[in-house]
Amino acid sequence: MIASDLSTLPQPPTRPGNGHLQDWALSPLPLIEDGARRARAAEMDLFRLRLGIPAVVGFSPAWNRRLLGDLDTFRSAGGFSAVVPYLAGGVILTDAPLHRRRRQTINPSFGKKHLETLRARTQAALPPIPDGEFDALAWADSAVLRLLNAAYFGGEFDSQLLHSFLAPLRRPFPVPALPRPLLFVRVDAELRRLATRRLTQGGDDLLAVLAPVPGGLEEARVSLAAAHDTTTHALAYAVWHLANHPQWHTPEHHSAVLKETLRLHPPGWMGSRRLSRELDWNGIRLPRGTLALYAPYLSARDPQLWDDPQEFRPQRWERKPPAWAYLPFGGGERLCLGMHLAQMLILDVLSALPPLRAFSGDDTPVPGITLGPRGPLVVARQS
Repeated sequence: MIASDLSTLPQPPTRPGNGHLQDWALSPLPLIEDGARRARAAEMDLFRLRLGIPAVVGFSPAWNRRLLGDLDTFRSAGGFSAVVPYLAGGVILTDAPLHRRRRQTINPSFGKKHLETLRARTQAALPPIPDGEFDALAWADSAVLRLLNAAYFGGEFDSQLLHSFLAPLRRPFPVPALPRPLLFVRVDAELRRLATRRLTQGGDDLLAVLAPVPGGLEEARVSLAAAHDTTTHALAYAVWHLANHPQWHTPEHHSAVLKETLRLHPPGWMGSRRLSRELDWNGIRLPRGTLALYAPYLSARDPQLWDDPQEFRPQRWERKPPAWAYLPFGGGERLCLGMHLAQMLILDVLSALPPLRAFSGDDTPVPGITLGPRGPLVVARQS
């Protein structure tokens, strides 16, 4: 049997002259939701996007498992991260066979055992909870900046420079992809200054562990950039959910609240790879060089996999999720390096929050480099 080509895949309606590029830039969530509906109607788990190069989006557990597990076929270096200077380096763009060795070198820095030694420091860095009404999104932004500064640098990194470095990541695309050589030079100089202090005087923060590793300063810069907005948006959404569902605001429920928050609003809403070789996927021939996308946002809201997928239901986490359908941190060998750090920081913040109530807000998910709420999300302490 001869495999069909990309032209036989379902796809959302295109616009004359630019295919799906305009919708991808302006409203990607409705675009991929429409593509997924059309694929399900055709009893398929893959749909096509016209983005100027051959591109497909898959959302089934089988697709997720193959893409995240077959590092030889699905290569990271040709994905979206390569065009964003903040993410274009380090282990993020390291492919097989070097990836595993690189991860083994830096994994201990972000392991639970080492992070536990930083916990008192990060907890002390948490800013106070405002007394009156406040925007949970803006507060989470400033709080995570302080928490990451404490975890990575013992709070010693110039706070204004850190804010300036990370601010473009909060802007719509293509702003995060624009080169900023002078800013990166200043950040790298600050990293070298602090790393030299760690190498000569010792320390136990993340930079102290990464500094002796070849390429460790690049890993620190890239992982920091990857951590800030993802953690900020997950925290802001979790605070908003607790303010709207105060019955879940207890320490024994916070883990389920965070999991449900990440299911509904995965900061890494879309992941990308490039095919290093031709692939036959369920009778569809995907040519070498195809942009292969997987969508944690779609997989976690698939009505064929989840009951009431649009609803906030932390009680669903009393059971294991469908395999390879819940991927807020990716999966397989390329599981997010900062997963344990993000979980520790967010859960510690939720435990420190007083009872809250929601006043007003716009929690519409806005996709950029990460998925976050449009905001503001105004909450206040319960009286």
